[in-house]
Amino acid sequence: MNVERQLALIINKGLTKLGCKVDKFNYFVMSNTDMKQKFVETISKSYAPKGSSILLGAGIYQDEILAEAQVRLTLKMMNRHGLVTGATGSGKTRTLQLLAEQLSAAGVPVFMPDMKGDLSGMAKEGTVNDRLTERAKSLGIEFKPSYFPVELYSLSGKLGGQMRATVTEFGPILLSKIMDLNEVQSGVLSVIFKYSDDKKLPIVDLNDLKKVLNYLSEGDGAKEIKEDYGKISTVTAGTILRKIVVLEQQGVDQLFGEKSFDIEDLFEKVDGRGVISLLNVSDVQHQPAIFSTFMLSLLAELYQKLPEAGDLDKPKLIFFLDEAHLLFKDAPKAFLDQIDQVIRLIRSKGVGIFFCTQLSQDVPANVLSQLGNRIHHVVRAFTPNDVKALRETVNSFPNSEFYDIEKQFTQLGTGQAFITVLNEKGIPTETVATHLAPPVSVMGPIEEAEYQKIMDQSELYKKYQKTIDPESAYEILTEKIASVETNNKEKEVKPTRSTSGKTEKSTLEQIMTSSVGKQVGRSLVRGIFGMLFGTTRRR
Repeated sequence: MNVERQLALIINKGLTKLGCKVDKFNYFVMSNTDMKQKFVETISKSYAPKGSSILLGAGIYQDEILAEAQVRLTLKMMNRHGLVTGATGSGKTRTLQLLAEQLSAAGVPVFMPDMKGDLSGMAKEGTVNDRLTERAKSLGIEFKPSYFPVELYSLSGKLGGQMRATVTEFGPILLSKIMDLNEVQSGVLSVIFKYSDDKKLPIVDLNDLKKVLNYLSEGDGAKEIKEDYGKISTVTAGTILRKIVVLEQQGVDQLFGEKSFDIEDLFEKVDGRGVISLLNVSDVQHQPAIFSTFMLSLLAELYQKLPEAGDLDKPKLIFFLDEAHLLFKDAPKAFLDQIDQVIRLIRSKGVGIFFCTQLSQDVPANVLSQLGNRIHHVVRAFTPNDVKALRETVNSFPNSEFYDIEKQFTQLGTGQAFITVLNEKGIPTETVATHLAPPVSVMGPIEEAEYQKIMDQSELYKKYQKTIDPESAYEILTEKIASVETNNKEKEVKPTRSTSGKTEKSTLEQIMTSSVGKQVGRSLVRGIFGMLFGTTRRR
């Protein structure tokens, strides 16, 4: 018996006399070989799902990668949402790529933003090299290059199919956020939407919104809404108008209009593999609040339109929200409450959401508590605030007998992460430092010619490139104003009375009972964020 083991036995004997539970200190009497075997058995048991799963990597114990300790995530629990965090350069993007690839291979469609335009490589199989071969070998797997079906989208229409929504679908709460309106201004915007809903005025683009705002803040329009909706201050209206103009100057106006994006196109499959829908936002990175809010509007529409799905063997869709901190920065409580509601309820629709950000503290506690699957890359602790954030992150993990988690966190290498997920019974798995599997497609952007070829061959790209300008609030109110002016001139000559002695219908009433009014009198949907429930007709 070696000296270390003899000393451990003496310590245990003394602890027993003191009334301590010796089993807490078993690691004192176990050799390194015993502990390694226990680690493998513990991790293998904790991460051994019975159903379909994806391979994340293999456990690390005392700086050794143990291929037998496979770390897997069951597909059945991926609608319980997740979180991917880590410092810049820690490998978060490649982790997202790994998840997307394996989900696609399992027949699960994926939607994810492409922040820098370097995820398009998933459309092309990777190249075998010594580094990737060695990484795969250390995990006990074979590196098999592959490509995946990819659809390219953008908010500008330049880097993929044009993703857009009508202003009506976007709704007042999300619109207030991207325009940075205060509470009073947001209230006025809500009044405008309420009026438009009541009068069946579809607000398709920003021209429609400006027209309604101008109409309701002065002249006959201001008189019309005063009794039922309240007066709109010309000062507030002017401020909102200036905010709209700023959006137009930033080129955001192309985000609103028809043809609006149909969420059904996110559920495409090719040869049994889920399509990876990439929203390339590299050309609008300077407008983070806009693209993050737009992604949230898609999520809200998914929540509102999808039927209840119950427990599924695998999710219908996994939705990644990169740069998640942008959603919550300076957000009012009402907005955060709405996000909390969507996250809480959308999993019953078969949709899983994975947030990606640098620190877990970027996500509010009520949302964080709902993210059962967590992949945390290295955390840098250079300042007191960094140390505090690290400790808060550590406290969110189940305790481990195999690690000093706080110390290990700062020593993780690129492509390594601490992981805990939910098993098939919804119970958190063992915390494990994991050497992640490598993506099998190209880790970076594809060539410009290849990128263009994907767009040219895409039916969805063609579907959304053409802009439609339907008759909407702008045309209806322009006609109404012109009609009122004509009627006023006629009143100067002759009172307006019908042959029966009854006053003629107002111009607005005439419009609303016309064929045009019947056409636009459909349900107007804006999802859950201040939106009405109904069905939006796609054009």
